[in-house]
Amino acid sequence: MSETDKKIRIGMIGCGQIAQHHMRTYSGISDAQLVACCDVNETAARKAADEFHIPNVYTSISEMLKRDDMEAVDVCLHNNLHMPATVAGLEADKHVYCEKPMAGSYRDARTMWETAKKLGKKLHIQLSTLYSNETRAAKELIEAGELGELYHARSTGHRRRGRPYVDGYGTPTFVQKQNAAGGALYDMGVYHIAQVLYLLGNPSVERISGKTYQKLEMDEARRKTSGYNVEELGLGFVRFAGDMTMDIIEAWALNLDQIEGSCVLGTKGGVRLDPFGFFRSVGNLDIDGTVNLGAALYRWNNVKKIIGYGGSQEHWIAALQGKVELIPTADIALNTMLISEGIYLSEARGREVTADEVVQSSISTAITI
Repeated sequence: MSETDKKIRIGMIGCGQIAQHHMRTYSGISDAQLVACCDVNETAARKAADEFHIPNVYTSISEMLKRDDMEAVDVCLHNNLHMPATVAGLEADKHVYCEKPMAGSYRDARTMWETAKKLGKKLHIQLSTLYSNETRAAKELIEAGELGELYHARSTGHRRRGRPYVDGYGTPTFVQKQNAAGGALYDMGVYHIAQVLYLLGNPSVERISGKTYQKLEMDEARRKTSGYNVEELGLGFVRFAGDMTMDIIEAWALNLDQIEGSCVLGTKGGVRLDPFGFFRSVGNLDIDGTVNLGAALYRWNNVKKIIGYGGSQEHWIAALQGKVELIPTADIALNTMLISEGIYLSEARGREVTADEVVQSSISTAITI
């Protein structure tokens, strides 16, 4: 059996709600095999093992990592646990797939990134928006030069009412800084910011300005029991090297019916991601273009024979088999952390901050495992 045909054997770290989604996805990937799972809640671990036919159950991460029949682990824990679990996996000679955001702080994300580089292991962050048909279409247009020189982008995310727990779903840990480290920016903003960074070529951040809000009413009983202390709305403006900029609006709760989707602007044309549109002017003609994304997907799959880009986990498995080059999601996620923490620092200091200030002020928020 060649290396490209070899099943990738995975251990799950965490068996909660998001982890179950990961396990369900792996069960549909023929080249992935779940060999172990671990959770401090043994009942949750055994329930997941039964449902997804995982033969080995642990309550200790260090014990599971002693196994020599796993190439990789998948980290599905609360944000402030990402760094210690990821580093433990890397140091146990495993490649690591980690749920977003990369960590609870830029400092912790940097530790993950540096450890993977030092040990020569693959680190992949769950950034599902990078594999959407809209992202792939926009990237094709950009790489074909149809947008010209890129100079500005917008990252947007909108929920009318979608704050975890206080609006009726999820657990209080999602809105507690001590566990989640941030709110809307860390929960959903990471998807949209990373998507735009990917399309821009992940440019170097120079300066960040930002503001956060938690203003809207909520059920008072839920407010008390949740310990809600993160933002529901995050706003930012980023200056990159190379004369590029990006503005950001990410909302868990907002008194507005919708916000237009993220976009990328160039000197020759522009793309909006949701709903997808391609815009340019030729002479006196302003052209608004739509794209048949279903037909594009068919040709990507059946004419171009592009494999390993149907989703984050599919891509991860294909990269570990050597079938595709791994998208540098760790680099993109690290830059996303820098921007998000820069917005928080700008809010705290009441002014624009430099990337160096964010790096120097960032501290670990990790919880010991």
